[in-house]
Amino acid sequence: MGNIVWLASYPKSGNTWLRAFIYNLIENPTQPGKIASLPGYFEEESKPRWYEPYGIPSELSFDQVMALRPRVHQDIASSRERGTVFTKTHNMFGQLEGVPLHNVGVMAGAVYVVRNPLDVVLSVADHFGLSVDEAIDFMANEHTGTPTNAENVAGYMGSWSTHVASWTMQAHPSIVVIRYEDMQDNPAKAFGSVAKLLGLDKDRNRVRKAIQFSSFRELKKQEIATGFVEKSPNSRYFFRKGTRNQWAESLSGEQVGRIVERHREQMNRFAYVPPRFKSPRNG
Repeated sequence: MGNIVWLASYPKSGNTWLRAFIYNLIENPTQPGKIASLPGYFEEESKPRWYEPYGIPSELSFDQVMALRPRVHQDIASSRERGTVFTKTHNMFGQLEGVPLHNVGVMAGAVYVVRNPLDVVLSVADHFGLSVDEAIDFMANEHTGTPTNAENVAGYMGSWSTHVASWTMQAHPSIVVIRYEDMQDNPAKAFGSVAKLLGLDKDRNRVRKAIQFSSFRELKKQEIATGFVEKSPNSRYFFRKGTRNQWAESLSGEQVGRIVERHREQMNRFAYVPPRFKSPRNG
């Protein structure tokens, strides 16, 4: 068994919130952990520094980046002599042209956060500088990926549905799936399952404190005060609203219908289909 625990999600689905909880849970600070500490505390498999031993990241082709991933993941796993390496990823779980997007040989487990695509689309639009309609198409495209830039090497996500299915329909016993909405409505259960995976669920006060110290309100307060390095230049804030069902006031019926039509199967699995769109003929 390997030592990487993947912290996985489709973009803008709660990955940073998850990392803030894990940081506060493990470090058990007396005050809320600083969001500025997160990038250095967790690894990210898309960071150019991991690819520099094999070439200049900005000059590597998409195919070269994909082919290097298994080797890079081995390097990440070997970067610490002992202990778990928590590693952020936005790639789907599977293969691309025969090359695995995640090296399962160095994998100890994963936490996957899934969020209602009706809300994700609003955050994706804001983060990537897209219109809502462009974001709808972005999330429905089976070939969606992100290009190499100064901050990250290229990634491959596929559509929202493909991404969700790839991580949540695995038989791997150490993949924990949590809904973003449950992180809000039932944090003790959602974050408790993460604490159990990490073997830190027995101390309920510690878990409760970690939940409090990583609340969305706390994260937002810190960003307003000090900024956050992961904020997109297209966005005013990284932590925007953090509420569920924003779509009800922001999407037209036609836009909701398009999203449901393209993602109905996975939305049904996670109870995301609005009542009026339950019937396929209304989708």
